[in-house]
Amino acid sequence: MNAKIPITINSGSRVEAHAPVIISASRATDIPAFYAQWFINRLNAGYVVWINPFNRKPVYVSFKNCRVVVFWTKNPKPIIPFLKELDDRHINYYFQFTLNDYEKERFEPNVPPLAKRIETFKELSTLIGKEKVIWRFDPLILSENITTGDLLTKICNSGNQLKGYTDKLVFSFADIGSIYKKVENSLRRENIPYTEFTIQAMKEIAVGIAEIRDHWQLEGWNISLATCAEQIDLEQYGIEHSRCIDGELMKRIFSEDKHLNYYLNYGKKSECLKDKGQRKACNCIISKDIGIYNTCGHFCVYCYANTSKATVEKNIKSHNNDSESII
Repeated sequence: MNAKIPITINSGSRVEAHAPVIISASRATDIPAFYAQWFINRLNAGYVVWINPFNRKPVYVSFKNCRVVVFWTKNPKPIIPFLKELDDRHINYYFQFTLNDYEKERFEPNVPPLAKRIETFKELSTLIGKEKVIWRFDPLILSENITTGDLLTKICNSGNQLKGYTDKLVFSFADIGSIYKKVENSLRRENIPYTEFTIQAMKEIAVGIAEIRDHWQLEGWNISLATCAEQIDLEQYGIEHSRCIDGELMKRIFSEDKHLNYYLNYGKKSECLKDKGQRKACNCIISKDIGIYNTCGHFCVYCYANTSKATVEKNIKSHNNDSESII
């Protein structure tokens, strides 16, 4: 569904480039937090280079057909001044804003203080609309020192400050040992005694979040609840399976974009556009991610995208805002 077109790159050479309708920026790194100026420079240049992590070959990605950018971030503050550039180009966008509360645990050592992140969340929501800022508490992590009750308290406290500024909360359960061995090793190095989620613990969280939502609904907690890439069915608690790259959301909030809606309605249902490159339980539709592993400076202890702090620091140091790729 993503076309390929010829483009002229900085060197003057002609190359073939992907020309996706939807760009993901990014599951692999925090572009809004660390590479906002670079992103805008590449938008102005008309293309970006993505480095394939398996063979290290460059892949060219053109903005020519782009109708939507989905930003993934823990700190969108640096990119807020640049959003008008997207508006001027009539490129739609929305944010997956991960706002966790692991301050006491120091799981996310380089993110701004929670109070500052909540302030930024409100600023962004006021600027672009609450329907375009999705709150993620992701992942939920259990340990010897964090119970399901502790997690629910964290969600409730943050949610009460974010009410009226978002329409949706997305969460996931840390599934570490069976999927992310690299994360497991990282947690052990940091002496974090994590606990895997059981079905019972997942249901305790589901019941608790649903009760929080229902209790505070009259006070403005009018948000939908969804899990990200989870196989467990929690619909009995009013919790759906999320689509983070969400065609149905795009149809609703970008309804005036005829080109986008033609694309999303191709084959009658957006499910025909399902991204087969993601995990089985992921419901996202197809997009092109432009992020690169080992470039995120948040240094979260549960990160799957960084190999080592030294590698990331080296890549960040060598980053050039005028380069075609992040590194």
